[in-house]
Amino acid sequence: MRPFFRNISLYRSGWLTALFVNVTLLFTLRSAGAAPVAGPDTLRVRPNLEELFVEPRFYSVLEDPSGQLTLADVQQPIHAAAFERGDKLPTNMEHPGAAYWLRLVVRAEGGLAQHWYFELFDSHLNDISFFSSADAKQNIIHTGADQPLTSRRFPYKNFLFRLALEPDQTQVFYLRLRSNSKTSFLSRLRTEQTLAVHFQAEYGLLGGFYGILLIMVIYNLCLYIFIGEQTYLRYVLYVLSSSLMFLSEDGLGFQYLWPGYPTLNQMIIAGSPILLLLTFSYYARQFLDAPQRLPRYDQWVRAVVLLSVAALLLDTIWLNSGWGFWLYLLPYGMIYYLAFRIWQRGFRPAGYFLLAHAMVAVSVGFLILRKLGIDTFTNTATVYSMNAAFVVEVVVLSYALGEKIKGIKDLTIRAQEKVVKQLRKKHLAQDRLVEQLKRNQELKDQLNTELESLVALRTEELRRQSDTISAQNRELLQANGLLALQSAAIEKLNTDLQRDLQEAKTARVLSKEVNFGEFSQIYPDKEACLTYLANLKWSDTFQCRKCGHEKYCDGREPHSRRCTRCRYVESATAYTLLQKCKFSIIKAFYAVFLIYTHKGSYTSQELSRVLDLRQGTCWSFSQKVLEAMRRRRQSPDFDENEDWTHILLDATGGAEEEVSVAEERVAPSTAIRKVAI
Repeated sequence: MRPFFRNISLYRSGWLTALFVNVTLLFTLRSAGAAPVAGPDTLRVRPNLEELFVEPRFYSVLEDPSGQLTLADVQQPIHAAAFERGDKLPTNMEHPGAAYWLRLVVRAEGGLAQHWYFELFDSHLNDISFFSSADAKQNIIHTGADQPLTSRRFPYKNFLFRLALEPDQTQVFYLRLRSNSKTSFLSRLRTEQTLAVHFQAEYGLLGGFYGILLIMVIYNLCLYIFIGEQTYLRYVLYVLSSSLMFLSEDGLGFQYLWPGYPTLNQMIIAGSPILLLLTFSYYARQFLDAPQRLPRYDQWVRAVVLLSVAALLLDTIWLNSGWGFWLYLLPYGMIYYLAFRIWQRGFRPAGYFLLAHAMVAVSVGFLILRKLGIDTFTNTATVYSMNAAFVVEVVVLSYALGEKIKGIKDLTIRAQEKVVKQLRKKHLAQDRLVEQLKRNQELKDQLNTELESLVALRTEELRRQSDTISAQNRELLQANGLLALQSAAIEKLNTDLQRDLQEAKTARVLSKEVNFGEFSQIYPDKEACLTYLANLKWSDTFQCRKCGHEKYCDGREPHSRRCTRCRYVESATAYTLLQKCKFSIIKAFYAVFLIYTHKGSYTSQELSRVLDLRQGTCWSFSQKVLEAMRRRRQSPDFDENEDWTHILLDATGGAEEEVSVAEERVAPSTAIRKVAI
């Protein structure tokens, strides 16, 4: 059972992070290798973007009640067709324990200056498997809330995965989610620079939040030690249990305090709200003087709290219904009603109690709506309202405790004045009573003076400790700033190095020595070759070869274009040198490159050895390339310094005929042979 006070974070704008989704599996596939994807909108990342919020319309969902489906299974047509758009389904996982597959389509528009990361908002996901390449048996990262923190690639309280995006390519990502409670699918894409800024702001605010709680605990504990009022001790226990709950919910406890004990983390997540209910009722009844002011109703409150705690423990240990958070409403509601009744009877501190918990009640209402899948009121203010409400509650309740003690003192003084008035009627007892009161006042003043001195000493000691802590915090902030600058410089150097490497590889393809393995890095697959050929072929504009119309739409075949007027379909290879090519288009690219760069002197025997093809096939294709080179040299716009890709557009065929390319499978070891240009 998930706790009632689940602080789920939906929007990351430099504020406190409370996690959102429970279990993910992220797998990256190139769009050429996957089955045709239909349904979700495409997430488009550009160099000028820093982060993207993944709305429900950007993913498709497939529920797997058995939890036995693999990635290969969900890519089969029968399962791929069962995916449904996220905006047409409930935004949460309706069946805890079942596996949910999500499918995202991401396109990188242009070159990306920074790496992109996929962040899940819920740190309580039980199991996550992330596949970083198409080979699902090798590059796998298995993590989740049921695993130690060391299983995560990045030691962060949220689940963070790096996306290997390629420029101007559309890629499909699959996620497998399984949770023991209902949760939502929302998440966010961020760049590394945005993450660095977000981490600084987030942990700074979290430190301030827990710093306030620590100060209030120490302050009220000192008051209990010096004054002896039990209400202060109960209040300290309540704040400590609240801190434990927040540490378990926002993931900081698992990140820093018990990272190697996921089972303990699950126990704290389930048990901290129950402990909070006990300490809250224990403190509230004492603060409101409920046993004296409303004794009968106080007995009912006490019985309901104990029964609710027993039911919550039963649901947590055995039932796991997922609806245990409703059991919190009755005891909390009865306590609020108790405070309202006592406030109506003139007890002023009860008004502060109601005021302190008003924002908490509102934030809990927003939380219940999110648990039910209602995201109408979900925004930054409502998501973080519980943190702000709890800070306000802590401050107001501390002030209310002081008001209560002051009220008790005022009542005592008024009672003394009433006694004095009554004793004045008796002249004989008046003098003795006045003298006694004077002695009592002197003793009280002496006691107050001693207490004030002790409080002043303790306050000065706390101030010195606070100054020491502040100085240490400043030093840590300076060190963190230097580390952030160094990290940013390293990231920039890495980006520049990768760009230089890519430019060097491209230069080698155009003018230097290159083997088939290196050539395949520039044109890695059929999709990349067809994309380049289509862009080269229709670089100026599209014009139908039958009717001359210039408007088109995508055809059924990859990168084909269909005339919107006469419906004539033209593929990317039609009317090019690669029309009717019977072997792999990647090998065809490489063969054209070798023949052109060797100025036609590359033999068919060597070409057969390099490409692992029959010599007859290589001879026929080389003759075709040589003829295209001859026609290109006779062209009026021929340039001696032009690269080899210009002859790809040589139209040697007649009418349009769609080509079926039968690619030959060869071992990587036989394909990588170096050729001198």
